[in-house]
Amino acid sequence: MDYKSTLNLPKTDFPMRGNLPQNEPKRYARWFEEGIYERMKKNREGAELFTLHDGPPYANGKIHIGHALNKILKDIIVKDHYFQGYAVRFTPGWDCHGLPIEQQVEKKLGKAKKEQLPKTRIRQLCREHAAKFVEVQKEGFKSLGVIADWERPYITMDYRFEANIYRALCDVAGKGLLVERSKPVYWSWAERTALAEAEVEYEDKEDYSIYVAFELGDKAKEKLGHPQAAALVIWTTTPWTLPANVAISLNPEEMYVLTRDGYIVAEKLFDDLEQSGVVEGPVEMRIPARDLEGLVAINPLNGRPSRIVLGEHVSMENGTGAVHTAPGHGEDDYRMGLLYGLEVVMPVDEEGRYDETVVRLGLLPDAERFVGMHIFEANEEIIRLLGKSLLKAERFNHSYPHCWRSHTPLIFRATRQWFISVDGTPEGAEKSLRTLALEEIEKTRFYPEWGRNRLKSMVEGRPDWCISRQRDWGVPIAFFRHKKTGEVILDEKVLNFVAMIFEMKGCDAWYELSVEELLYPGSGYDPAELEKVMDILDVWFDSGSTWKAVLKSRDYDAGAFPADLYLEGSDQHRGWFQSSLLLSCAIEHRAPYKAILTHGFTVDEKGEKMSKSKGNVVAPDEVAKKFGSEILRLWVAMSEYKSDLKISDAILKQVAENYRKIRNTFRFLLANVNDLQEPMKPEELGELERWILGEAAKVFGAMRESFERYDFSKGYHTLVNFLTNELSGVYLDITKDRLYCDVADAPSRRGAQTAMAMIARALLPLIAPVLTHTADELVEYAPEAIKGEAKDIFDFTYAPLPELESAMDAPFMLSAREAFFEVVDGLKKEGRIKQTLELAIVGESGKFAALDPKDVADWFVVSEWLKSSDAEPLGHFETDGERFAIVPAPGHKCPRCWRFAAEEEDSLCPRCREVLAS
Repeated sequence: MDYKSTLNLPKTDFPMRGNLPQNEPKRYARWFEEGIYERMKKNREGAELFTLHDGPPYANGKIHIGHALNKILKDIIVKDHYFQGYAVRFTPGWDCHGLPIEQQVEKKLGKAKKEQLPKTRIRQLCREHAAKFVEVQKEGFKSLGVIADWERPYITMDYRFEANIYRALCDVAGKGLLVERSKPVYWSWAERTALAEAEVEYEDKEDYSIYVAFELGDKAKEKLGHPQAAALVIWTTTPWTLPANVAISLNPEEMYVLTRDGYIVAEKLFDDLEQSGVVEGPVEMRIPARDLEGLVAINPLNGRPSRIVLGEHVSMENGTGAVHTAPGHGEDDYRMGLLYGLEVVMPVDEEGRYDETVVRLGLLPDAERFVGMHIFEANEEIIRLLGKSLLKAERFNHSYPHCWRSHTPLIFRATRQWFISVDGTPEGAEKSLRTLALEEIEKTRFYPEWGRNRLKSMVEGRPDWCISRQRDWGVPIAFFRHKKTGEVILDEKVLNFVAMIFEMKGCDAWYELSVEELLYPGSGYDPAELEKVMDILDVWFDSGSTWKAVLKSRDYDAGAFPADLYLEGSDQHRGWFQSSLLLSCAIEHRAPYKAILTHGFTVDEKGEKMSKSKGNVVAPDEVAKKFGSEILRLWVAMSEYKSDLKISDAILKQVAENYRKIRNTFRFLLANVNDLQEPMKPEELGELERWILGEAAKVFGAMRESFERYDFSKGYHTLVNFLTNELSGVYLDITKDRLYCDVADAPSRRGAQTAMAMIARALLPLIAPVLTHTADELVEYAPEAIKGEAKDIFDFTYAPLPELESAMDAPFMLSAREAFFEVVDGLKKEGRIKQTLELAIVGESGKFAALDPKDVADWFVVSEWLKSSDAEPLGHFETDGERFAIVPAPGHKCPRCWRFAAEEEDSLCPRCREVLAS
């Protein structure tokens, strides 16, 4: 007889293979067509709110693997809160203004043609470019299964949004923190604009290291009683700044020495300078720095006076202890200029070339030939002009600030710019903006914790924030200025009227409309006497004010202010995290977030940065086509994202293997629960079921603890380990006999089915944040015992498994099982057995007492557990000091269940006879 039809074989239509690349797009499309985000909101009406505020990616180009990592991680966190029962808000957004988009437009047009076009046309082209890539990126994110408010994203170039960015600027001005002044800033001569610190990158650059003697003036020599040669020696790596020198800074607490050859350097640096051949000993005179304050040296390039000043910034670590000071070319130099009233000489134009100032002020010999010369090209000529004043010159490589877009070296250049005063006190606050920000950092949670000190150190050391740019594509600093007095009008009614125009027509109106049309009609100002400020805002101001334009605006249902979480790459401590913090503290006197999470960058499997030239770029759309986006999502979840994340085909194949383990485990659960009509009550379950449910409860609880710390990697590795070992490796293995061979409604079989259904039901909302497509597919095929009345995965809410105690000595049983299978492996290799059902285990143990004899036999997957036997042992195993024998099973092989428990050859065992009789 063929007994196969009498078995309760697993049955499910849930496919073994996911065919993810083909099936995901269809399911995702259905989600978005059905408005799944709105349904998620409706499902959680009245629940506690969780707000993740999206840091806007830049609307320029297709999404890359870093984008995918970022958005998938956000999606996982939002969904995890949803399946925990929270009402969630996730409004995606895009940064649309700024230099990179303008560069792309210029690249298409050509620089010459762009410069001939009106600003309004350039802005229109930039707007079209950004709009195109907003849609491209949106579809890219949706193809990764990211669920968000895609119907109402925030886009920084939308008219109302531009108006709100401008209102944030007006709020900062109203708080008394907005200042306009001529100050040296990082300047990109290649892009002809100022840069903020967040836009500065460091790359290696070859420069000159030169030591130059500035002869003291006659009065200075007279004061020192040294009428012969006496010169301060300065050290610089920027010879091109020497024409703008107006002072030499000394450290006020240091002693300086005059050498025999007539040079003055810091005493602490004398030995090093003598050894390197810059000066010669012996020392003839020791001079306190304060004795030199106010005296004058002579610039050897142009004969102009260079005043001796005192500054604590002068280091004794290198150089000469005498710092060449040009207030137009350095932050410290500028501060010294304010302190001593020094002239700010700026002979360099926006393209990094010397202008007519070198002629007008006589900054260089034969100055006319330098006009139009690029400063870096002038270095060698300036060094030549120094003549005997040049004591030493050599070339060296060092880390130097570069433009983040053009990758060209930057310069410090004093221009008239707008700044947010970091040390100013916002109106209505009692502390400076810097202090407020530092205090809010202490109140914020950081994942990982080291992010706190990183952000703190950046805020502690940062200068005032330069927010103005000299480009075309951005939100204008839309203020009116009196032509005669230069006074800026900050009248509230005037500003509100401009904001209202921006809301209706966009900020392009600033360039399209006249002063008269833009000016509030009842302002009392004469339009003919006013002019427009034509600078635009730093794009970091745009993104830094999104909390105001999104979370505090009625235009979006984006959640609450402050947001529960900001999440971006670790580079955003100097970018979005900081700009958002400063603007929020300036306006609201508090941080815009309760917590910050940072992730690392994506690298190849060797840890190298990805680049097209290396051929190691991993594109998310290619991964989705080859593996499916679920594999990319699982890669994010199983990676330690707090450091750099490695990705490659080989790594993704490993992740795909873990996915198969998860999928096949679920398939087994679904297939064996298919006919469960009445689950048993937890208290009715047997010891094996109580044990596995207890193990699952511990594992799921540990996963939840990890997820609450946003440590998804630890949670998923814990899960895969459990699925591989305790669940699949032990429980699903030992229950196959009762599932397949017992009577369909036998308590032993129903108990196993109940445990499996409970585990599957609890596990679905745990995996759903990451494997949303697979979880939804599982619900589609799941029997009622698992899904209940749920229509799809989005009707689930996580509920922990009940805490069940088992009388079974699990550590002993697991150890015994492991020891048993070590012996079995040897027996199989020797060819003495083919399967464990040929065996029985002999031995008495009180630690088996909690289990039914059949449960003990199932635990070892043998045919019987015997307290004694006369059979010759095939082997022995020991556990915890107890010894057990392995013997041939005493019965014959049952043709139905294959256990060696039948009384006669080719007959059924007692259990199978009973099943068939029923």
